[in-house]
Amino acid sequence: MMSDNTSLPPTVLTTLREAFGFSSLREGQAEAISAVLAGRHVLAVMPTGSGKSLCYQLPALVQGGLTVVVSPLVALMRDQVAALRLNGIAAATINSDISRQDNVATWHRVAAGEIRLLYLSPERLMTPRMLAAIERLDLKLIAIDEAHCISQWGPAFRPEYEALTGLGARYPGIPIIGLTATADPTTRDDILAKMFGMEAELIATGFDRPNLTLAVEPKRGWKRQVADYVAGRKGNPGIVYCLSRRKTEEVAAMLREEGHDAHAFHAGMESAEKEWVQNRFMTEPGVVVVATIAFGMGIDKPDIRFVLHADLPASPEAYYQEIGRAGRDGAPAETMLLYGLGDLRMRRAFIEEEDSTDERKRRENQRLDALISYCEAAECRRRTLLRYFGEESGPCGNCDSCLDPVETLDGTEAARMALSAMRGTGNRFGAVHIVQVLRGTGNEKAERLGHERLPVFGQGAETADKEWRAILRQMVAAGLVEIDIAGHGGLHPTAAGEALLAGEGEFRYRPDRKREKERMRSKAVEAAGLDDPGEHLLDRLKSLRMDLAKERGVPAYVVFSDRSLIDMAAKRPRSEAGFAEVFGVGATKQRDFAEIFLTAIAEAEAA
Repeated sequence: MMSDNTSLPPTVLTTLREAFGFSSLREGQAEAISAVLAGRHVLAVMPTGSGKSLCYQLPALVQGGLTVVVSPLVALMRDQVAALRLNGIAAATINSDISRQDNVATWHRVAAGEIRLLYLSPERLMTPRMLAAIERLDLKLIAIDEAHCISQWGPAFRPEYEALTGLGARYPGIPIIGLTATADPTTRDDILAKMFGMEAELIATGFDRPNLTLAVEPKRGWKRQVADYVAGRKGNPGIVYCLSRRKTEEVAAMLREEGHDAHAFHAGMESAEKEWVQNRFMTEPGVVVVATIAFGMGIDKPDIRFVLHADLPASPEAYYQEIGRAGRDGAPAETMLLYGLGDLRMRRAFIEEEDSTDERKRRENQRLDALISYCEAAECRRRTLLRYFGEESGPCGNCDSCLDPVETLDGTEAARMALSAMRGTGNRFGAVHIVQVLRGTGNEKAERLGHERLPVFGQGAETADKEWRAILRQMVAAGLVEIDIAGHGGLHPTAAGEALLAGEGEFRYRPDRKREKERMRSKAVEAAGLDDPGEHLLDRLKSLRMDLAKERGVPAYVVFSDRSLIDMAAKRPRSEAGFAEVFGVGATKQRDFAEIFLTAIAEAEAA
């Protein structure tokens, strides 16, 4: 959506065209830029891919002087500086990955007024020496990227982020702009209070990313689920997020064995290796990165076609930011989140172990509760997610709940049975043992502790293990059951659970049914109505396109777009005249590629 640019000074639009090659600004950008140029503080909350960086880069060029940009990651600073320099803009960064000699040389250019945008980490900026040095320069603007970190990163993790809240007092009269894609109303208020004393212009343009298909599945053999999901999108660039470094290595190796160009990325790798992976992902087609959250912040690759979470993220904000890396070109992209009770227990443990205040732990647990509610939502997922960020919407028609709705069942008696099993076993056992008691599965532990003599033992024998696990997960999500982190993951009823056990209220749940077709096809493929042979042909055509692109040293889409290949697989032309009717085939491509692709189609038909 374009913004009304008529209120901006002519110099702004001239600079926009000359420096960045754009003719107009998007929604929110003009408002943020106008406020900054008028000397006002701004908090800009805009979706990933909406062009937040232009909100400070353009004023930096229009105003002259120095703009200091605070950014959390060295790789992000390096990429943004490189992109600005390609546009002929004087930008630089001083950071720990650069030699002292080069950092000193950069500072001399900054002090001489030759640099318009200087990128610094909070740790580099918030030293007495750097703060004093900047005070002597022609400072015009301070930009804080990923501003949600001010609120969400605890003092023990990166205390300098919280220290940024003193910049307003240190540099009075200098406008500060904070930018984030992932601030819920509570986080926004926290940033406004801490950073700006509530004296800032809030510009929020909405959170909806309608081109993203949202889907969630319970874990039931997560390795196979990951392998099947990525196999259904072979040849497309994507990100698989994992919770641990070890798991990224394990998953990347598994995907390589299945024929994918997959690579691990995590904070424990050498800088040169991380750079190699990132460069491949940015420049080579069809690369899959299996990463911890160390990867992705600031990655500006427009054609990421899927993001798969193999583990539960920390919060709706983290989830939204990570899925926001897909489909930044506006084309359809898919997301999938796998989770189980083990994820929830681990996330609760992380919060408890964090060196932070009780208030912060309470808020982080509330965020986690909201994410679990999203995972277990029976209604439209997008509606649930947007509601968390303070927006209302109707059903989206582009999430698994809308595309493949599941009816809820009355689980009141099953829930009471489970609550009785928890109480009868002392409220100190996890899901595995509770299910064994409910199903009447005899084992040494149940026999030793006398649980086989409980009245509830075996009462749920007719309900399958996976169904009981789904019921327990959704009881946690519904606030009927809590996980006792200190008690090694034991489940126990909450006050609401005790009330249900006493006969008050009801509980409904979604049955845990496996999808009839694990592979979710893209909207474009569905629209083309490809049958199974057509989908196999499409895979062959994509492989052929890749070979031709490598021979010519060009990206694959330069040979043919996905839309052209899908049309080709649907029409299956048998002659040059038929080939000319395929979408995107002009005279030159007909001359260069007709024989090659017609041969491939004929071979596939004969197979």
